[in-house]
Amino acid sequence: MGLFKRNPFGHILFIKRWLIFFFGVLTHKRYRGFNDLQIEGSEIIKNLPDTNVLFISNHQTYFADVVAMFHVFNASLSGRVDSIRNVGYLWHPKLNIYYVAAKETMTDGLLPRILAYVGAITVERTWRAKGQDVQREVNLNDTENIKLALNDGWVITFPQGTTKSFKPVRKGTAHIIKQHKPIVVPIVIDGFRRSFDKKGLRLKKKGILQSFIIKEPLQIDYENETIEQIVEKVQYAIEQHPSLLKVISAEEVKVQDDLNKQRAY
Repeated sequence: MGLFKRNPFGHILFIKRWLIFFFGVLTHKRYRGFNDLQIEGSEIIKNLPDTNVLFISNHQTYFADVVAMFHVFNASLSGRVDSIRNVGYLWHPKLNIYYVAAKETMTDGLLPRILAYVGAITVERTWRAKGQDVQREVNLNDTENIKLALNDGWVITFPQGTTKSFKPVRKGTAHIIKQHKPIVVPIVIDGFRRSFDKKGLRLKKKGILQSFIIKEPLQIDYENETIEQIVEKVQYAIEQHPSLLKVISAEEVKVQDDLNKQRAY
């Protein structure tokens, strides 16, 4: 009976364990070998409770971001500090990690369907479908599935719902935070867009420094903070607030000016 134990979504844990191990071994060199994943703050992971934790992050590829998180989380739980050295941490992975993903992405081909078994909570995007802007009501089954996943373990979500930088944070994430009161852990990633294709399946360039910063859980007044206040807090936490774009643009201009001066000499 134990061999065929299932999670709340009906996935057989034995199969999920081996999928995590197989794809983890297959992808390990993408973060420690071909490229270098620089991790900060992994000690935070080990101190988190087993359930009702929501990870929020900016998004750069469809799959490589999530795969990196599975590596970092499991390595941290196995005692590694800011490192995914020695892939042995995948022998006993945490099986109650889930991630929110667009339904159309996870049903587009055999490989995404297999990866969905690892822990995808598929949702219908209310603002975009098949490359077109749409407007539709929130599917209540989707929100119920996120609640189910939080009650069972950890959930990864990308509040912007897109791999494009500095896009608005969707209010749905704030509603989830306010309603279910999870511990909210921000993650800021970089370098994935340069090292992988958009889907995060094909290695585009080697020798890229990928950064993975885990921040302290957000301090949130679940009862009194408004949805708008939580949205703004999330934007700053994952470093995607519109005001930060101006700072980055100014820094890029300064770097370009310095390069131009160097060329002039």
